[in-house]
Amino acid sequence: MSTRRAQLLHLLTSYSPADPDEQRYRVEMLDLAAVAHDPFDRHEYTPGHFTASAFVIHPKGDRVLMIHHGKIGIWVQPGGHVDPDDAGLLAAAAREVTEETGVTDLTPIGNGLVDVDIHVFPEGSGQPRHLHFDLRFGFVAGSGGLAATPEVRDCRWVTPDELVALGVDRSVLRPVGRLLGGL
Repeated sequence: MSTRRAQLLHLLTSYSPADPDEQRYRVEMLDLAAVAHDPFDRHEYTPGHFTASAFVIHPKGDRVLMIHHGKIGIWVQPGGHVDPDDAGLLAAAAREVTEETGVTDLTPIGNGLVDVDIHVFPEGSGQPRHLHFDLRFGFVAGSGGLAATPEVRDCRWVTPDELVALGVDRSVLRPVGRLLGGL
């Protein structure tokens, strides 16, 4: 068994879902993690593949980092595919934060895993519609400086109250509510 698959199975089996949606997602993720192919292969579209994203808390503890996704045009947390050269799943999430927002000084919250989610990634950019089995890690940023990159349309620190105005769905509100409260 690969080190990455072993790490994935350990994260999922030790994670305690907080609501029925997450409980269902965790079971489906464990099923995908057990298949013969590489569950991180970004070219595996049936049903999909694992991704790593990050809920990054501002150093003051009152806001979360959000990006306006370049391909799908909605506000979400930073994240993306796990690359073969990533040191691990937590490292993949941290790399995505840096690539999309310029934030480099990140401290993991606990073991890092704060939520799991399965969502549809729409057809486009040569990819068919497929599922992202998203491992969501929590971090606290060392500074509030941001630098949006070409991968995203915009990035900003957002209060819980501002999330609804940005049109984020329950899958984003759920972990932010746990991390910042008030949702």
